This record gives sequence, structure tokens and C-alpha cells, in this order.
Amino acid sequence: MAKTKAKPTAPPADRLWLMYRKMVEIRKFEEHVWDVYTRGLMPGLAHLYIGEEAVAVGACTSLRDDDFITSTHRGHGHCLAKGGQLDRMMAEIMGKEAGYCRGKGGSMHIADMSVGILGANGIVGGGFGIATGAALSAKLRQSDQVCVCFFGDGAANQGIMLETINMAVIWNLPAIYVCENNQYGEHTPFSAVTGVKRIADRALGLGLEGVAVDGSDVLAMHEATSKAVARARQGKGPTLIEALTYRFRGHHVGDGGAYRTKEELQWWMDHKDPINLLGKHMLKAKAATQAKLDALQEEVEQQVLAAIEFAKNSPLPPPEQAYEDLYA
Repeated sequence: MAKTKAKPTAPPADRLWLMYRKMVEIRKFEEHVWDVYTRGLMPGLAHLYIGEEAVAVGACTSLRDDDFITSTHRGHGHCLAKGGQLDRMMAEIMGKEAGYCRGKGGSMHIADMSVGILGANGIVGGGFGIATGAALSAKLRQSDQVCVCFFGDGAANQGIMLETINMAVIWNLPAIYVCENNQYGEHTPFSAVTGVKRIADRALGLGLEGVAVDGSDVLAMHEATSKAVARARQGKGPTLIEALTYRFRGHHVGDGGAYRTKEELQWWMDHKDPINLLGKHMLKAKAATQAKLDALQEEVEQQVLAAIEFAKNSPLPPPEQAYEDLYA
């Protein structure tokens, strides 16, 4: 297993600002999803991505618009990082017709084929087959596209991971498998149910490149994914990336998180907040001032509030649509 030890090369200032904006969009969006849920404005649950923003943003800023991703039940961050729109995503979460799936998919099933989002998935490990199929399609069409498959540490223990990654290896597919190891599979510590210390170590037995990355460092995540994307486009096959990260909220919006200590959570929030880390880097590199960072935060806040108003004012899907868009 290869590990990223060298300090990542910083992208240019405009790329840093794009990364910062995307992470703030995800954070603000998720904070307001919590509010939307507690006010009873959305059906069902939501699984918040707060604390993990650097993984999605670092990975997706390494991709082209026509590249693909598959997502998970904790998928809002992936979708926003790949180009999903705040208003249509909020409308989908609220079950409104203006949403990406006309209000039928909800929080865990947002998709936007126009920017390569092949869909979030409520099934643990449900994206493996879709991502591997998309990578096979890209190879057969000789389109030079790649597909990133996001999955969690819990999904890493599903049998489908072995089956699909084995296919990607033997067929030399342009796939990047990104494991978001946020330390807990729902309420269970990752270390209690996983037989290896690092999921990236499994790459050796599967026959592909394996990399463990600090998933709180968007620059390290961007560099690791960029290398994997370059390998895939060059026909050198898939890569397994393990992003070591942490969710600052519970498994879902109704989870109080009593299974972990306050000290553990506080340490991650104090030392590994990805937005604060990038902000400090930008200040040190003189790519930003604190005033400009604060102004961007306020700008995004207003954009998210506008997305909520858009969703609130959008109509519910009419009853006659109930049997449309069914494929099975």
C-alpha cells in the first residue's frame, strides 16, 4: 500500500477558492437540512456530511464535468461537489416536483446525469456495481471518462466490493474507489468489525493501487485523486483510496451520537475541520484575507436560504405522477 507522505502541491488560488466555496456550500446546506428536518419540512431522514467535506470536494475537483460518480446514503456532499444545484437538491429533499427526481427520491436518491451524478443510493455498497459498470462503459466507448465510487467503511465489508473491484482489475477499468472511513458504521466503531487496520491495505490482495489519505485535508485528497484519475485515463486501471475522515453529527439527523465520547468529537472538530484547515492554508499563502473568507461564508448562507425558499414555494408532485418513472 502506498501512503501519501509528501506535502501536496497547492493548486492555484482560483482552485483553492473553488474548493473553499464548495466545502462551505456543503456545510451550510447540511446545517440547514438539519433545520428543515426539525421544522418538519421534509419527509424521512437525512444523513449529514458535516465534517467530511474535504473528501468529496478534493475528489470531485479532480474530475471533468463528463466524468461519473456514484454516491451513498450520505450523499449531499458528493452531489454538490460534482455540480448539483442547491435549489433543486433542497426541493428534492422536501419532496417537491422541482427536485432532481421530481420529489420521489428524497435525500438518499439524488441524481443528475447532466453532470455525471449517477445517483445516491440507500443500499450500503449499492454504488459498487453501478460505478464499475459505468467504468466499463467508458472503456468500451473509448470516451476517456472515469468513474469515482464513494462508499463508507461499513460498505468496505460487503462482498460486492471484492466482486466488483476484482472485475475492475481484470478488465483494467478507469474506476477510482473512494472509501470514506469516518470511523463508524452507523453506531459501530470501524475497528470492531474490520479485520485490517487500514482498508487501503486490502488493495494488495485485490491487485490494484491502494492509498491512505488524510480525508480532512482537501489538498491531500485532491492530489491523491488526481493521480488516480491520471492513472485511469492512461489505461493503468483502478485505484482504491481510503480517506480517513469523521462525521461531526450522528449517523442521521435523529441520532444523538451517544456511542462516542464528547472528547473524541471535540478533538476532530478542533483539529480536523476541513474548512478551517483550508482557510488557514489560504491565509498563510496570502491567497485570501479573513474578511474575504467571511464574506464568502455569508454569500453562501444567503444562497442556501434562497434554495430553501425555492423549495418551500415549489409544488408537490401531482398524484398522477406516482406511477411514472418506474423501471421495475
